[in-house]
Amino acid sequence: MTGPMGLPYLCRVSIPTRSDEAGADPSSAAESQGAAEPSAPLYARAGVDLDHDEAFIDEVKEIVRPTFRPEVLSSIGGFAGMFKAPDRYKEPIFVAATDGVGTKLKLAAQIGRYDTIGIDCVAMVVNDLAVQGAEPVVFLDYIAMGKLDRNIASQTLRGLAEGCKRAGCALLGGETATMPGVYPEGEIEVVGFSVGVVERDKVIDGSTISDDDVLVGLASSGFHSNGYSLVRQVLEDIGRTKPVDLFAENPELNSTLASALLAPTRIYVKPVLNLLRDFTVNGIVHVTGGGFAGNIPRILPQGVRARIDPDAWPRPGVYSWIEREGGIPQSELLRVFNCGIGLVLSVPRNQVEDIIHRLRGLGERAYVIGEIERRGPEEEALLFDPGAQKSR
Repeated sequence: MTGPMGLPYLCRVSIPTRSDEAGADPSSAAESQGAAEPSAPLYARAGVDLDHDEAFIDEVKEIVRPTFRPEVLSSIGGFAGMFKAPDRYKEPIFVAATDGVGTKLKLAAQIGRYDTIGIDCVAMVVNDLAVQGAEPVVFLDYIAMGKLDRNIASQTLRGLAEGCKRAGCALLGGETATMPGVYPEGEIEVVGFSVGVVERDKVIDGSTISDDDVLVGLASSGFHSNGYSLVRQVLEDIGRTKPVDLFAENPELNSTLASALLAPTRIYVKPVLNLLRDFTVNGIVHVTGGGFAGNIPRILPQGVRARIDPDAWPRPGVYSWIEREGGIPQSELLRVFNCGIGLVLSVPRNQVEDIIHRLRGLGERAYVIGEIERRGPEEEALLFDPGAQKSR
């Protein structure tokens, strides 16, 4: 939305924080002492002080500008962002996606750390473009708070910029909305939108997947941005019987519980685009909400199914933690979470070894986790076969 409640950050809205709030800008505190009467005093009393709207713009420019690509045609300050397709594309197809961070935001507010949720937001969107073979070109965000806290907004925006750098796309624009009475103090809503480009004849849609394909999984960094309603429920249940120390070092996790739970979603764009230049990839799955069962069947053509060995890769320690503390059975873990695999590639059998070698050279942990096989009329599209890969 644009107008009095929020502006595109090509002119982002900003509401100053009180001088006693964490992260308050000293200059804002000085202004609040003896500041002139707001030009719209009734609106300011309602929670939106228009006289301070531009206080955040200089910081936004500093954060956003380093993400720009040559294809960006607009500058910060307009009402909308403009860009062109990269010149190297002969028949470009534009691919668009949107997503948010979900209830992981509640946990970020509880922990008081907001520097990773922007990366999450970018990752959840651009990974969905990469699985179609598309190169993300631009990203836009939507941030909303009950009262804009510049410290929280700045942390979030820096995370968004970092995510865009990792994905290679420009943070073209965005919106910051101040919505008094809608969001509690210290909480934030973050949503992202991105557009990518792919050659028409390079679109990946799973239609070429065959029963000669092998499934290669790329490791996740943890829960990514899915299943946090269950994560938070487990934390709440634990807290009824014993204290939960989110900030103590945990040997099982090699970090604090807070860091493990807020580990940002891994961005797979650059390794995927690297692979697509030299190898055949018939299908790619971004393992998000709904786990394997909710995502893998979406790309499978008629007549084939995926057989996956859930023991074929190591899982991040946070999965042992939630399985034990929450008493969650394996079947539900696999249904809700990515269980340590954030992306699944369906590739020709004769290229598997070279693909895994390339991925590991790019810093990705990659594993053969299953294969594609013929599917009978009454058979499910996905079969879990524990230990199958180890027996090979």
